[in-house]
Amino acid sequence: MKKVIVIGCPGSGKSYFSKKLKVLVNIPLYHLDMIYHKKDGSQISKEEFDSILDNIMSKDEWILDGNYQRTLEKRLEKSDTVFLLDYSTDVCIKGANERIGTKRDDLPWVENELDKEFEQRIINFNNEKLPLIYKLLDKYNDKNIIIFKTREQSSDYLEKLKEGI
Repeated sequence: MKKVIVIGCPGSGKSYFSKKLKVLVNIPLYHLDMIYHKKDGSQISKEEFDSILDNIMSKDEWILDGNYQRTLEKRLEKSDTVFLLDYSTDVCIKGANERIGTKRDDLPWVENELDKEFEQRIINFNNEKLPLIYKLLDKYNDKNIIIFKTREQSSDYLEKLKEGI
């Protein structure tokens, strides 16, 4: 496990899982939201994002936290390990609501409410994005692919990893 991507629905806890994993495996962690979004809420250009992403992926070790479907296949090609947090919509909406008002190191601003457009992206994720993710995972089935269906499964995995170190 040297080149890792962590993907899943918004609110699933990708960043939380990634931070725990980083501590256990001592690999640099990059939050795609922190790369793409500026503090004022605007975004960098696709070209700038791709350039930064390519630079990160040229390194020997990394954890990339975030979906960004447009670049998912490129990240899958370069990765050796994929974690998919495939949780229910209810769990993800609850996760997104629980972080409201909390300063995070994986997002350059504090969310003060669950934006309706963002909530709709969570609601649509399992129907619109997840089938494409599974299709790509099937294409790149030579990777170490770990799929969690519950938070308990991901917590158990991290605990076992911790015990094995």
